[in-house]
Parts: sequence; C-alpha cells; structure tokens
Amino acid sequence: MILAQLLSAFVSLRRNVLRSLLTMLGIVIGVAVVITMMEIGAGASKSIKSSISNMGTNVMMIWPWATQTAGISSGSGGAVTLTEGDCAAIKAECLSVEAVTPSLSRRGIQAIAGNRNWTPFTVYSGNEDYFTVQSWGTPESGRYFTKREVDVAACVCVIGQTVRRELFPGEEAVGRDLRLNNVLFRVIGVLPVKGANMMGMDQDDTVIVPWTTMRNRLSRSGGSATGASGAASSASTESDTSDVYPATSATTYPEQDSVQAQNYLLPVRFNNINQITVSAKTPEQVPDAIAQITEVLRRRHKIGPGEADDFVIRDMSEMLKTMTATSGLMTSLLLIVAMLSLVVGGVGIMNIMLVSVTERTREIGLRMAVGARGARILWQFLTESVLLCLLGGLVGIGVGRLASVVIAHVLGWPVSVSLGAILVSAGVSAAIGVVFGFYPAWRASRLNPIDALRHE
Repeated sequence: MILAQLLSAFVSLRRNVLRSLLTMLGIVIGVAVVITMMEIGAGASKSIKSSISNMGTNVMMIWPWATQTAGISSGSGGAVTLTEGDCAAIKAECLSVEAVTPSLSRRGIQAIAGNRNWTPFTVYSGNEDYFTVQSWGTPESGRYFTKREVDVAACVCVIGQTVRRELFPGEEAVGRDLRLNNVLFRVIGVLPVKGANMMGMDQDDTVIVPWTTMRNRLSRSGGSATGASGAASSASTESDTSDVYPATSATTYPEQDSVQAQNYLLPVRFNNINQITVSAKTPEQVPDAIAQITEVLRRRHKIGPGEADDFVIRDMSEMLKTMTATSGLMTSLLLIVAMLSLVVGGVGIMNIMLVSVTERTREIGLRMAVGARGARILWQFLTESVLLCLLGGLVGIGVGRLASVVIAHVLGWPVSVSLGAILVSAGVSAAIGVVFGFYPAWRASRLNPIDALRHE
C-alpha cells in the first residue's frame, strides 16, 4: 500500500512538473543554506580547536606576579621570582606534569646566512622539553637539541619552515651556519609545518635556541638589537647585570681574550627566568597539575597561609571554551536565518497543496464514490507533500555541499562535512512536508462526495 501511495503521489507531481519544481525551490534554498552554514560553522570550530591544540590544550604558562611595597603595587611581573630550580621541582614533584621548560623570547633579531638575511618574527628558547610542551612533534629533518647542549649553552638552533625558505632556498639547512646578533649558530633541525595560529601569526617564522644560550649569549650581544625593519627589540630576557651594577673598582676577573669570551663563559649569578611553560599529561589533568604546581611554588617561595601568590598560572582551557562558545553562537544565529527560509518554503508547499486540492475536487469525489475512505485521501495528499519536500531536501543537500566546496576553494574558508547536518536536513524536510501538508490533506479528506462530484 505504501508503494502504491508513493507511485500515485509521483504521478500526481508529474502532471505539473514546472509547478512542482518551483514549489520545491523554497525547500531547496532553505536546505542548501542550512547545509552550507552548518559546514562553515563546523569548519570554523574545527579550525579554532586545531589552532588551540597547536598551542597545546594541556599547556600552562607561569609568570611572576605583582608585589606590594608600602601599599604600592608593582603590577604583573613586578617581581622576578621564578628560577631554574622551580622548573626542576615542578617536573620532579608534580605527578600530573609531563614536561617543563623555561621560556625566553626576543624579537627583532636578524638572522644572517651567507649573503641572505631575514628577521624572524620571534626567536624562542627553552630546554630539551620545549618541543614536547609546544607540541612540535617530529622534526622534518635533523634533530632537536639535547639536555647537554642546554647545560653548556651550546650555539645550536632549530629553525621553522619560513626561515629555512628565506635563508636556505632549495638547499639543505641542517648542518649550515647562521648568525644571530653576530653569534654563530649551527642549524641542527628544521621544524615541521605548523602554519598560522588563530591570531594569524606565522608559527613557522621562528628560530628556537637553548634558553641558556639565549640568556648568556644573545642577551649580551648586540644590546637592544634592531631588526631589518628598524624596530627595537622587545627582549623578554634579563638585562645585562653590568648595566644594573656598573663597575666602579678593579675588575674581579682577569681579562679574557676573544676565544675565551666565546667558548668559556663566566658563571651567571642571576638565574631568574621570566616564564615557565608546563604541559600536563592529558588535558583532563590540567586542574590537578595547576593545584600541584601551586603547592610546590608556594612552598619553594616560602609563601605563608593567607598570603597572596607571587606567581600566576594560565591555561588554554578557558580560551578554548570561549572561542568554541563564540563559534557555536554565530553558527546558531546563521541556522535561525536558514530555518526561516525553510518555513517560507513550507508555506509555499501548503499553498500549492491547497491549490491542488481545489483542482482535483472531482477526482477526490470520484475516489470516495468508489469506496475510498477519508483516511486514504488524507494519506494520499500527505504523501505528495512529504515526497515534494524530500525531493527538494535531497536537491538542497547537493546544492549546499557544492556551495561549501566553492566557498572553500574561492574564499579559502575552512569547511567540514557534517553527516549530522545532512541527516537533520532530510528529517526537517520530511517534517515540513507533514506539518504544512497536513491541513490541505485533511481538508481534502473532509469533502462531501456528492458536492465533490458536482464541482466544476
């Protein structure tokens, strides 16, 4: 019986092909808009999550916090309280922590290799765990620096794809030399491609060196380095202690020649660091890691009960929630607009079905005269309405998918195929056929057979 109803509905729709196509147009447009908006929204959410995952969803950053003297606050970072010992203690005592690295960075440092030069967006530094914390994965070529190279402040570096392309175009970069602030570095590895982050910054435009090398060599060579653009470096490393404590008497250490100064560094008395970056073993363990880190640092910094922390810990979870919520809100607003077009299409379906009932009044009376009940007449017109909407929905799904592909290709927007959106669109199309087709079908089923047969 169901098959017979479908065949009857299909034959009825074929009688007026152009009218049926124009009626479906509203459903086609509505479903296409729904599919396109949901795929753009899903692509945006996936892009945001991917961007934050590149930064590390399980990453936490620790900065020094404010101090107060006589009621005057120094502001964030006013106290340089973090040390290398804090890094070691966090890694040794915090069970939820996977890796820890000190983090120093400088901008405006010009890199020179042969007759080429380039100013990386940022020169970062860390220890042997830096690449694990920042989720860099396996290097494209070469290797990352080791703990021994960090301990001896070796002049080695790992470069990003943008720096490799600018300084060593079409050549093997590993094993080559480049200069940073007139300090010679050996390239030991090339980072994999990471692309731009969610702020649009090129993550491949970077050079990474051991943090001890950054502190001992780069912070003391070239002073306030100026890049190719002429902008002064915004160094986040410590100032040279000779600027803070100028020598007013005889020097304590004997003069070093150039070879000794380059290869045998004097010990650094000031071992404070500006930032510590930590990664938890899993994103779910971030709250536990924060609690453990807080306990360790309060004990090491001798902070008593009730006293404020002299450090602050930030993680990426709140950023991820905020960005995802914002993306979801925009997608919901776009879906509401798309649903309105579906409602308009449903009104068109109702209008055409009412016209169809009026045109086929004599047919309805004849069916009833030969024994068709009202329920069969209702199902007949309801089936036609649902079939019309389903056909429009299927065409709309294809048009929406095509629109998503065109948008991704032409505009470069991220889109993601959503099976849920396709299933929901098909279900909504059928529901619209039932809701907006029920009244015309019910009206047809309530006709008096005698009046219907007399209808002209």
